Parts: sequence; C-alpha cells; structure tokens
Amino acid sequence: MKTKRWFVDVTDELSTNDPQIAQAAALLRENEVVAFPTETVYGLGANAKSTDAVKKIYEAKGRPSDNPLIVHIADISQLDDLTGPAPEKAKTLIKRFWPGALTLILPCKPGALSPRVTAGLETVAIRMPDHPLALALIRESGLPIAAPSANLSGKPSPTKAEHVAYDLDGRIAGIMDGGPTGIGVESTVLSCAGDIPVLLRPGGITKEQIEAEIGPILVDKGLSDQNEKPISPGMKYTHYAPTAPLAICEGSPERIQHLIQEYQQGGRRVGVLTTEENAGVYSADYVKSCGRRAQLETVAAELYDALRSFDEKKVDFIISESFPDTGVGLAIMNRLMKAAGGRVIR
Repeated sequence: MKTKRWFVDVTDELSTNDPQIAQAAALLRENEVVAFPTETVYGLGANAKSTDAVKKIYEAKGRPSDNPLIVHIADISQLDDLTGPAPEKAKTLIKRFWPGALTLILPCKPGALSPRVTAGLETVAIRMPDHPLALALIRESGLPIAAPSANLSGKPSPTKAEHVAYDLDGRIAGIMDGGPTGIGVESTVLSCAGDIPVLLRPGGITKEQIEAEIGPILVDKGLSDQNEKPISPGMKYTHYAPTAPLAICEGSPERIQHLIQEYQQGGRRVGVLTTEENAGVYSADYVKSCGRRAQLETVAAELYDALRSFDEKKVDFIISESFPDTGVGLAIMNRLMKAAGGRVIR
C-alpha cells in the first residue's frame, strides 16, 4: 500500500473546503485508515462504526484485539448517538475539559459502534481532541473516529509525523502532517461508570485538575496488572518501549553514573535519559536530555521523541532518571514504567 502524506499548516485558519482534509476524510468514509495529529500524540483513525475499518487499525499496529480503542468526536451532539446519559460529574468534566486531553469511559449505546472498538465491553472510551486539524478532519468525515496512537504496538507513541511514517509507511492509507504535537503523552482516561470516577490512565489532564472540579477520585490499582482484561487503552501489555531494555533508577546521579560504568565494563553501550539540569553530569555512550525537571510539562512533551532516539543510537541498555509522581509526573512515570516493563533500580 502506498501511504499518502498531506502537509497542513495548522497555524493558518483551516478552511472547511480544504482539499487535503477533504481527501483524508473521504478515505475515512471509505473505511481506510488515516493518521492525524491531536494535542497529545498522533492518532491512527478509522470509522468507529465499521468493523472492517477498525480491523485495519489492529492490523496496521499489530495491536492485540482485546485492547479497546478511544473514539474521537468533534461535536458534543455526537455523544447522544454513541452513549447513554452522562453522569453529572462527567458533564462537569466535559464542560471544563472538552475539547482537551481527557477521555471519559461511559456506557455505550448497543449497536452504536463496532464491537471491535469496545473490545466487547458495554462501555466506550470517548473524547474530543483539542487540535484544529483533528477536529476539522472528524467534522469533514461525518463519523466518530476510533483512534489509538499511530505507532506499531508497543513502541513509543508518535509526536511527529516522521515517527508515524517510520512505523507505518506502507501499512496505512494516509498521514496528515500537522507538525509536532503539544502535550506529548496520551489523554487521561477516567471511568465514570460508578458513583466515584476512577483514574485508569494518567495523562495530559492531571488528577489534581480533575479533583479540583469534582472532588476526590479513585486511582485504579490495576494500572500495571498484565493479567486482567483491560477496560481502557494503555492498561495492558508493554507500551512505549525502545528496542534496548530500559530501567528506571531512583538513585542519585552519582549512583546512576556508577551503574553506567558497571554496564560499560561489561561491554554494553549505555544510554541515559535525563533532563537539562543533569545532562552534563553523566559520562555514557549516549546522553539524552528530555526537557526540564523544573517544568515536567516539557519532559512529557519530549519523552517519546527521546525514547525513539535511543534506537537511532543503537545502545544496548538504557537507564532513566525517575520523576515525581504528582501532576503530569504521574503520567510520565506511568509511561516510563510501561516502557521499562516494571524494571526499577532502587
């Protein structure tokens, strides 16, 4: 398959008659798969009502079929066609954070979506992205769009169109290149199925921001449980992983440098994931600075691009610093733990 690529300047006001958006939307209506940018990461979109279309997402990514997908909408009126009545707390969050990086799990109307989207569950994960190109594409298609991250399953999520092309060129119909994404980690996923909402995946909207609106929420204890049936994207299987094994070190920079030397003496090429504050501290085969520790939003924005860079440098082992697990740091540590397969050096 030849993958078409459109370059769209999102700094300009997007026309409803944009021929590139029209071409991509036409492919979606033909049940093809098209990658597009959101404010979090690039998504791999397909018609959420068509099982044939959704099947192509799983095939392109090599994604396990029991992993549900997030449905993206462009207008709040689409909710009525897809879900039952939203609980009051969900309505509050929708009013505050949509469009934005918050996915809500709500009851799914029977027959409204392909069962491949929900992985056979009675609920659906749904959000409205805060990106002009994503919204324009969804509106032009006239469809709810199922869209996981546009990468090979298990690999770091794409924050640039180049990442998408590297993983999926020749496997999908098209890529809409709208430049780098902003937040850099996926949306927060919150289940609103019970009386107290449950955080299933930390992301661009923090736990603290949510609780400021609706009061205390629960944090699912099974975020890292690999044995349970996932009820949200990102809850099962290794994700976000570079090729080389990665471990998170909770020690000081001195401890990390000692580990570097131990691995190097064993003949390994060692990479280190750090921040601008400590980039000059380490003597490793490859040192990658990922934003500023003093501003964790910059770490989130650069995290996946940094993880992908270790493949280019062909290191044998990667050591990452750890980060505070508050605010967006909770999402950063969640992604690093997934990428490391739970390996922590204390």
